[in-house]
Amino acid sequence: MIAAMEEKLVTLAILTYSKAQILKNVLENEGIDACIQNVNLIQPVISSGVRVRIKEHDLPRALKIIESSAWLAEDIVSEENEKDKKKTPKILIPVDFSSYSLKACEFGFNFAEHIHAEIVLFHVYFTPIYIPNIQYVTEEYNTLNPQPVIKGVGEDIHKKLLNLSKAVDKKIADGEYPNVRYTCVLREGIPEEEILHYAKKERPVIIIMGTRGESQKELDLIGSVTAEVIDRSPTFVYAIPENAVSKTFDEIKRVGMITNFDQRDLIAFDSLITTFKDYKFEISLLHLNTDEQKRTWNEIKLAGIKEYFKKQYPELKLDYHIIDENHLLTNLEKFLTEKQIDVLCVTNYKRNIFARLFNPSIARKMLFHSRIPLLVIK
Repeated sequence: MIAAMEEKLVTLAILTYSKAQILKNVLENEGIDACIQNVNLIQPVISSGVRVRIKEHDLPRALKIIESSAWLAEDIVSEENEKDKKKTPKILIPVDFSSYSLKACEFGFNFAEHIHAEIVLFHVYFTPIYIPNIQYVTEEYNTLNPQPVIKGVGEDIHKKLLNLSKAVDKKIADGEYPNVRYTCVLREGIPEEEILHYAKKERPVIIIMGTRGESQKELDLIGSVTAEVIDRSPTFVYAIPENAVSKTFDEIKRVGMITNFDQRDLIAFDSLITTFKDYKFEISLLHLNTDEQKRTWNEIKLAGIKEYFKKQYPELKLDYHIIDENHLLTNLEKFLTEKQIDVLCVTNYKRNIFARLFNPSIARKMLFHSRIPLLVIK
C-alpha cells in the first residue's frame, strides 16, 4: 500500500499536445518522470485537453519549474491572480528571438514604466507536422512518429525563451531596462493570427513590434507579420523599423500625422492626444497631395484643422505641410529627415481585402522604406 501511495499520479497541467510535449521534456530534463494522457492516437498533433501527470511527491519541484517558465505558468493561474491581471494595463510585444525583439523590448519596458503597465512577451511557433487526414498524404506518413519532431521543436523554443528571459533579467539588473513586471506567453499557430486573437481578447494599450523577423532576410511586403497586424489590429501598433534610432517616448519631440481630411482622422487625433497625454511633443499635420489644382484648397483645409485642434488643445504646438504624391516615398522621407520627425503617425481604416493586397496602405509602404517608427491608430 505504501508503494501504491508513492506512485500516485496527479495532473500538473492540461495543455495542447505540442505544449504538453514541451512541458514533459522540460520536467524529464530536471529528473521528474512525467506522462501524457488523453491523446488522440489517430491525430495526436491536434489533440487538445491533454493532461500532463506526475508523481505526487514531485509536485512542489514541478511547480517551481513552471514558475521559472512564465509561458507555462499562464496555464496554471488562480482566479484571484486572473482578476489582478485584468486590472493592470498590458503592453504586448511579439518576439521572435531576433535582435529586433530586444529593440522592441527596450522601447516597451520604458513606456510600461511611465504608464504603470505590465509587459507581455508573446511568441508564436508553428509545429511543422502535417495533419494525417488529408487525402494527399501518403501511407508512409502513418508509420512516422511525430513525437521526436515536436520534442525537438519544443526543446529549441524553450531554450530560446529562457535565453530571452535571462537577457531581459540581466538588462533589468544592469539598469538598462526599468524594473517592470513581465510575463511570457507561448502560442502555437500562425503568428499574425495568434497575435491578433490575443489583442482582441486582452485589449493591450499598444502592440510594439519590429518590422523584420528572424527568418525575413528580404522584404516581404504582403507576407510580413507586422504589416498584417498593422492592417487588422484593434489597438495602437508601434512598429520599429530595422534601422530606426532607439528612442524612448520621452525622447520623442516631433510627430508627423498624415491626414486625408476625414472625420475619422479627428477621432484618431483625439485618441493620440488622450492616450499619450503625459508626453509633450509637437505635431505636424501632413497631407499627401494627389492633385496640383486642389493644392490651395487642401492648404485651406489643413489651416482649418490646425485652428480646430488649437482650440481643443491650446497648449499643443501644431503646424501643417503638403507633400506631393509624385515620388511619394522619396518626398516623404526627405520631409521627415529635414523636419527631424521622430514618429510618423497614420490611421488605418478597415479596407476591403483585395484593396489591402493590391493597393498597400501608406503604413505598409512606409514600414519598409523608412527609418522612422510608425504609430498606427485604429
